[in-house]
Parts: sequence; structure tokens; C-alpha cells
Amino acid sequence: MAYESTDGGTGAAAGGAEPGASDSLRTFGAVVQALREHTGLNREEFGALIGYSKHTVASVEQGRRMPDRDFVERAEPVLGDTGALRKAAPHLSRQAGLASWFRQWARLETHAVTLWTYECRVVPGLLQTERYARAVTESVPPVKDEEQVAKQVAARLDRQQLFQRRPPIAFSFIVEQALLERGTGGPEVMRELLDSLLERSSQFNVELQVMPRHQPEHAGFDGPLMLLESTDNKWSGYAEGQRGGMLVPDPKEVSIMLQRYAKLRSQAFNSEDSRSLLKQLRGAL
Repeated sequence: MAYESTDGGTGAAAGGAEPGASDSLRTFGAVVQALREHTGLNREEFGALIGYSKHTVASVEQGRRMPDRDFVERAEPVLGDTGALRKAAPHLSRQAGLASWFRQWARLETHAVTLWTYECRVVPGLLQTERYARAVTESVPPVKDEEQVAKQVAARLDRQQLFQRRPPIAFSFIVEQALLERGTGGPEVMRELLDSLLERSSQFNVELQVMPRHQPEHAGFDGPLMLLESTDNKWSGYAEGQRGGMLVPDPKEVSIMLQRYAKLRSQAFNSEDSRSLLKQLRGAL
């Protein structure tokens, strides 16, 4: 069975199984579903009213996805404004559908003050839209059923709550231009993705750089890498291959990764030029 393996990609879990949804998420989801059905709305109708897809509504109701603040605040008035969802939300706990070898890094992320990501395979998971995440997940063998796909997509999207964390995390992303031109999921999916990238990169704490197609000197030939700084100002790294990932705590190895990331930043388009390129690619679709 395949599971969410990285910040952006998919692969087979290298040992250990995906934990089930927590009891608190299942209970919260059941309440949402009961209130929705009481109002006479189906998932698509309810999703349209609160600005979420029917797939997201299903993921929340089935306890596969942690509802974000906007979901709760938008759902309350539609479902009767009882206050039940607002009161329950702080008590939710999540058991995300991440591969066993990525979970340690995911836990470190929640306490990071700085988070840097270079990706050359797919748009990083933290920047993916739901439809792009589904397209990526469905593309990588082995074939998955709808429940498997939904679990992987929900786990990936759940991590995006890091953007709302306070105090804020300082994010840096470097993404290969080819990933934005690949057409994953088709034109509509890519239009939505590019719109999302433009919106996300306008956040005060998010820097997004695009690595141009033509870059003969490239510090990322060894593959994707992630770096984070903890609250005690210690840096850790993460590297990944097809079927496994590796946390890199050794200061000497992390230093090498920091040097490579610094070089990548100097080789990529700056933030302003990257946004201009995103707008050009969006306009061409």
C-alpha cells in the first residue's frame, strides 16, 4: 500500500503502517456530518457554501483531515451557529497519513522557526492545491483506491496549517521551472496551482524562487533537500529517495546542505522575477 512519503512526492512506506484517524477527528467529523444532514445539504452543496470541495468535506467528516480554522468558522453559521464546532476544534488531535520515515520530520516542522525546501520532482507538498495533490498521488504506481488517495491528499494538505502558525515560520521554497510547465493534472489544475502559488508567495513570511530551465551550474544535482531551524536555533536536514527518507542531524552534514541551499538561492530567479514568471505561465494557460 502506498502512503504519503515526502513533502511533495509519493512512494511506498518503508516499514510501519499508516495510523488510523484519531478518535477526536472521527467524532468531530461525525458531528459535522450529522449537522450537515440535519440541514438537508449534501457534501457538494455544503462545500460550495463554505468554500471547500466535496472531497475536503468528506475527508473532515470521515476523520481523515484536521479541519482548519476557516473551515470551522465558515461551517458554524451554515450548520446552525451552535458553537459546537468552535468549542470542539481546540481539542482535536491528528494522526496524519504520512509515511513512517517522514513523520519525525513532520513533528520537527511544527516547532520550526525557519523552513527551507528545494524540490525538483513535484511542487512541494506545502504548496500543493488539493487537485494537484490528487493528480500527483494518482499518477505514481501502485494503483490506489479512492480511500488511499484521499488519505494521502488529506495528510499533505493538513501540513499546510504551518502557514497559519503563530509565531510565524520563515519559509523559503526553490522550485524547478520544469515542474510548473509539466502540466500535471491538466490546464485547469495548473491554473489553480499557479494562482495559489502567487497568493502564497505574497505572504510576508514566504519566499518563493523558481530555478530557471537553463542553469548549467546547479547546486541541486544530488536531489531535493529540506532544512529547518528549531526554536533553540539548531539546524536539521532531510533528504529523500524513491522509497525512503533520512533525517540529517549531524552538524557537518547539515552545514553542507546549508551551503548547497545558499548556492541554489543565488542560482534561482529572485522572488520578484519568480512571481513575474508565474504570472507569465498562468497567462499562457
